[in-house]
Amino acid sequence: MVFLVLKAPSTEPWVPDFLGLVVLLFLVRYLTTAYTIDTTYVRAWRILGGQRVRLKQVSKIEPGSLRDLSATGFFGSWGWRGRMWSPRIGQFDSIQTDSSGLLISGGKVPLFISPNDPDAFAEELSRRVRSVSGTLRVGPDVPDEPES
Repeated sequence: MVFLVLKAPSTEPWVPDFLGLVVLLFLVRYLTTAYTIDTTYVRAWRILGGQRVRLKQVSKIEPGSLRDLSATGFFGSWGWRGRMWSPRIGQFDSIQTDSSGLLISGGKVPLFISPNDPDAFAEELSRRVRSVSGTLRVGPDVPDEPES
């Protein structure tokens, strides 16, 4: 007859507390995610990090989904920096709270965000970018200028 002896899952008492703090820190970062547009930048912000893109550099705004981008890797969206990779567009930064949102092309790498109302945010961002630079592509195949 064989008897199994069970040991405590952790020999270090601080390990569960440390893991709990890490999870809490990532939850706080998730809950503090915010997006703003000012006269110079569009910003995606969260506690201890974020990304900004100059309005002059924004070349395209399109609706997107992390599923459509086929992003790979668990740590891309949960990682500290949010750098992800897609076979369609290559590297991009992702500061999102939802899997659907907006892909903003411009700056060093594209930026994926998920504002509460993506259509209204894209419209306001488009208006501000056009007032700064004059041209912008909105959507996958929409012309720069509205048709009359």
